Amino acid sequence: MKFAIKSKGDNVSNSLAQKMRSYLTDFKCEYDEDQPDIVVSVGGDGTLLYAFHRYRSRLDKTAFVGVHTGHLGFYADWVPEEIEKLVIAIAKTPFQVVEYPILEVIVRHNDGGKEARYLALNECTVKAIENSLVMDVEIKGQLFETFRGDGLCISTPTGSTAYNKALGGAILHPSLRAIQLAEMASINNRVFRTIGSPLILPEHHTCNLRPVNDVDFQITIDHLTLLHKDVKSIQCRVAKESVRFARFRPFPFWKRVQESFIGK
Repeated sequence: MKFAIKSKGDNVSNSLAQKMRSYLTDFKCEYDEDQPDIVVSVGGDGTLLYAFHRYRSRLDKTAFVGVHTGHLGFYADWVPEEIEKLVIAIAKTPFQVVEYPILEVIVRHNDGGKEARYLALNECTVKAIENSLVMDVEIKGQLFETFRGDGLCISTPTGSTAYNKALGGAILHPSLRAIQLAEMASINNRVFRTIGSPLILPEHHTCNLRPVNDVDFQITIDHLTLLHKDVKSIQCRVAKESVRFARFRPFPFWKRVQESFIGK
């Protein structure tokens, strides 16, 4: 078993990461930063997002598992008091792999140059650098609406509990291979109209965002913020790749949602 560990970087997380590395090495597991079979994220959801992007080229070969060291992490199944149990599970137990859909974002430019392709575990957001965002929203190649407002958020089912939820979007079970489009403060009056409701698109539907005017765009891919100029279109759909999580015990999705947002 080859493993790698990604820490949030605080003292508590670093200490736990070092202990886990030492314990797993004692069990004859091999630490491999470049080609791990399993990556342990120690910290919060941000740490796991970082790990996902670090190993995005190995999604078919690497599985992730999270240990949270602060508030309950939505992606984290384990707490610090359980690291010995987790180490034994990793070293001695064949783990179940659970696959969740992720988001593919392709940005194309007017000059016909090389397109930029990104993968998101949570979401992609699109905003104009100045003034309101004005975008034609196409679904399956057909114009659906012209959006005017602060921005748009395209999320995965696992990301539906993040920024999407704050925008009033639905929470999707990750077994659904779909993406969700949610509006940020849309302009709706007798002149301009949008649907005003989140849209859930199945994996065989592609959403294209086409700028109506020539402006620069701020595009986020999870925690990464990017500036794109001279944009022709932003294509969003369910990616052919999936994210793989290592499960050593049951942790039902709705239990995770309940514990994260409602509690006892």
